[in-house]
Amino acid sequence: MINVQNLTYSYPNQRDETIKNLNFTIAKGEIYGFLGPSGAGKSTTQKLLIRLLSGFSGNIQVLGRLLKNWDNSYYNHIGVGFELPNHYAKLTGLENLQLFASFYEKQPTNLMALLDRVGLADAAHKKTQDYSKGMKMRLNFIRALVHDPEILFFDEPTSGLDPTNARIIKDIIRELKQHGKTIFLTTHNMHDADELCDRVAFITQGSIQAEGAPKELKRQFGKPLLQVEYMNQGTHSKEFELSNLGKNQEFLELLNDFPILNMHSKEASLDEVFIALTGQKLILTDV
Repeated sequence: MINVQNLTYSYPNQRDETIKNLNFTIAKGEIYGFLGPSGAGKSTTQKLLIRLLSGFSGNIQVLGRLLKNWDNSYYNHIGVGFELPNHYAKLTGLENLQLFASFYEKQPTNLMALLDRVGLADAAHKKTQDYSKGMKMRLNFIRALVHDPEILFFDEPTSGLDPTNARIIKDIIRELKQHGKTIFLTTHNMHDADELCDRVAFITQGSIQAEGAPKELKRQFGKPLLQVEYMNQGTHSKEFELSNLGKNQEFLELLNDFPILNMHSKEASLDEVFIALTGQKLILTDV
């Protein structure tokens, strides 16, 4: 669905390259996460893919066609959820969706059903200037879906949302994948990426440092250990090598002799993988 080769980009009047020789592909029905800290180039890459920026070197192919060869019909095939909500404040939530749906060739999906899906049905006829930030974020998200596009670009889709509404958004993203949609997700939120993405790419200073399935990356940078927390006149913890665990006599005796509180493997988190690869911690803003 998306094939990027040797993508390089510099902003006007900027000597250093913001994007440096990026190469990646995204398959149909895949959720691909682009992860990195402030200034890494995540949002710049997305802006290039949605044609908000131009003047790059290298090649971008989308749906089998070079991006430079697409006309404005390109926007019938993609949906974009920007990080910061932007609506017409004097229009209601429903009127905003109707307006944006009118830009596309395809007839809009059931707009009230979309509003209901994110808990905004009761606010459908309320002006968006009276929406809270979280309501604006949810309206911003579903606006990308009004024309049922094949490819979706989401930039920090759960930013500013409480856990309940963040869960709704993530559930919708999973449903979109089940319906064969291809999703490009830029985020600093490693927990969201771990939950949602089939593959992720870590980007810093405009370059991809590593790429792969979250599970494989965590296994690669984690420790092959199982940590067991148990009760024995107080709470205790012990670690065991995963290899030949079923034949480890000490581990088996512990299971038989003491109440077990919890057990978990010592795989790395995506945050730890990122720090190991880049030496950087994540913060919330980006270019």
